[in-house]
Amino acid sequence: MTGRALIAWNLRRLRTERGLSQGRLAEVSGVNRGHLRELERENVNITVDLLDRIADALGVRVGALLDEMPEGAERPKPLPGGRPRGS
Repeated sequence: MTGRALIAWNLRRLRTERGLSQGRLAEVSGVNRGHLRELERENVNITVDLLDRIADALGVRVGALLDEMPEGAERPKPLPGGRPRGS
């Protein structure tokens, strides 16, 4: 698996485990939401500076974004879409 794929997999896994939307993670990390979306889709490269900011926002060490996924693990499911009722 490529480094780009590992980061994409771990980024979505960690984000969804914490119940964070891409928009909320973008706010907390100061990274553009569209860029986060493209990172999760493996469409763009990431800088070390952005890795630091995202890891900090997720409350993990930078290396957690490069952890190998367990054999047979499925791609993390996205959070349900749409705005919460009453918003």
